[in-house]
Amino acid sequence: MSQLEVSRPILEANDQLAQQNRRLFRQAGVKVVNIISSPGAGKTSLLEKTLVKLKDRLRLAVIEGDIQTTEDAQRVAACGVKAVQIETRGACHLDGAMLADALAAFDLNELDLLIVENVGNLVCPVEFDLGEDMKIAVLSVTEGDDKPSKYPQLFSQAGVLIINKIDLLPFIDCDIQRIRHTCRQLNPDQVVFELSCRSGEGLDAWADWLERWVRS
Repeated sequence: MSQLEVSRPILEANDQLAQQNRRLFRQAGVKVVNIISSPGAGKTSLLEKTLVKLKDRLRLAVIEGDIQTTEDAQRVAACGVKAVQIETRGACHLDGAMLADALAAFDLNELDLLIVENVGNLVCPVEFDLGEDMKIAVLSVTEGDDKPSKYPQLFSQAGVLIINKIDLLPFIDCDIQRIRHTCRQLNPDQVVFELSCRSGEGLDAWADWLERWVRS
């Protein structure tokens, strides 16, 4: 039996669960985003900064996905936002069933935005629909400007691309225009933000846009 024959029923079963999740989200009127990046791209730091800016403007909650440990959920909780940690115990991604189980911890009717931080990986999390409204790709300039061409599936599906750690550009060889050009070819409608969690540059524009999107 080929790998394709094995993976198809797995993905089909996941898609059914994702659709169930999506119906719950729509019934409750909550928007859901799925943040995907490689390890070390800075998505947890970005999440912390975003929560601080929006927690008094939107009703927020977070689901954290990691192979092991609850450190990220603890960091999010320190921002004053409810967080639930999913430990995948070796799996390189979250799936629809994992998310469905975690939803029991929330009253979705009391939320405007649910943010899912997926396991650090540019490949596997893209394959598994969670029922989210939008995928958000986070790419650090330290990873290089070739990642969108090497991992096109994520960058073609992501409604938003966040180019992170731009404060390090003077010290590394990374062409942001190459990133933008490649992503524009993959997804002409993608919204792009360049920002730095360390310096704060670009964070207000990102948070303001996210609030407008949630309320739209």
